[in-house]
Amino acid sequence: MSYQVAYISTYLPQKCGIATYTYHLRQNVQKARRDSLDDPVVVIKDRHIHYPEDHFFNIAIKRDCREDYIKAAEALNKSSVSVVSLQHEFGIFGGEGGKYILELVRRLKKPLVTTFHTVFRTPVPPYTPIQREIADRSDRIIVMNHKAVGYLTRMFHLPASKISFIPHGTPQPDLKGREGFREALGWTNRKVIMTFGFISRNKGIEAVLRALPDVVKRVPDVLYVIAGQTHPNVKRQEGESYRNFLKKIIRENRLEKHVLMIDEFMTEQDLVNYITACDLYITPYPGMEQITSGTLAYAVGLGRPVLTTPYRYAQDLLKGNEALFVPFNDQAGWSEKISVLLSKPALLKKYQNSIAHIGQIMSWPQVGKRYSQLFAESASRAHAESVMTEADNLAGETS
Repeated sequence: MSYQVAYISTYLPQKCGIATYTYHLRQNVQKARRDSLDDPVVVIKDRHIHYPEDHFFNIAIKRDCREDYIKAAEALNKSSVSVVSLQHEFGIFGGEGGKYILELVRRLKKPLVTTFHTVFRTPVPPYTPIQREIADRSDRIIVMNHKAVGYLTRMFHLPASKISFIPHGTPQPDLKGREGFREALGWTNRKVIMTFGFISRNKGIEAVLRALPDVVKRVPDVLYVIAGQTHPNVKRQEGESYRNFLKKIIRENRLEKHVLMIDEFMTEQDLVNYITACDLYITPYPGMEQITSGTLAYAVGLGRPVLTTPYRYAQDLLKGNEALFVPFNDQAGWSEKISVLLSKPALLKKYQNSIAHIGQIMSWPQVGKRYSQLFAESASRAHAESVMTEADNLAGETS
């Protein structure tokens, strides 16, 4: 049957990982479905963002306006959409812990398929009660980490059959263009390690910077590229204090010729080119509970070798490649592993092949197909239940 999806999420042009994720998901589900239906977006608006007057933004929610969530539920119930996709991350919704989204979920009469971008291993107030209610009211739940299935079934007593694992989507690799990208960026004669994403204190970049002087001694042509702007919310709260802290480490260790900080927002294609052009991708995150990472997913999907702290998502994604894990505070470990990988092309190639194998199932077209199948099942089940209810009502009227 033909079906239409409404996405509840932040959305481009907002500079937000969930916004970018939803944009790609929407595009690839529509391609997989192969029909002309244009899926609407219920956009969670940021007051600092100017949104275009695109026709698919036909329902908008001001983040901190509780009444808007109620109105959105009413509008969805009256609409022609067959299924609703909720992209859930606590911080994008209003109220303590993002609880305003419950005003919408409680009133929604359409099938709800929820993607949890954050799942905790143990209960965390005030978030856990909100997530529990969303999970209970959802027809299906999608997670991007196998471990999250166990967390949800244990905490919320959900049947495992209600939860589906679908990997984080990524662009398709273009390794044939790699040398051209490196030449255009001026990296032809450098051994490039890279971290990408919004800059904030939870990225742990200082761990790599402190290990870098020892790497320079062994790999003199090393270049550490730190690409990305300071996260907008962080910048509003504390300005550029973290970036300035990193710059101080660079100056004190005389690393100016070995570190490149790119303070700009990049397009999707820029991101793909930069990751493809680097020799080694690094996520030195200090927080071990992180259940997803879009940047690590992109690096793996694009087939680049990686080094990372062993946070939850990395453990799940890189299972069988534990040699690529380094504890956050292990300065000697970072120095040794970066130096060895950049000095031994055969070893680096071995891990590149291993990572590329993992990344094969993560391309956006593949992810779009899996989501599309799940949406179709939910829409079909809801339609069948509706037909049965109408038949029961008709039988009651004629008896």
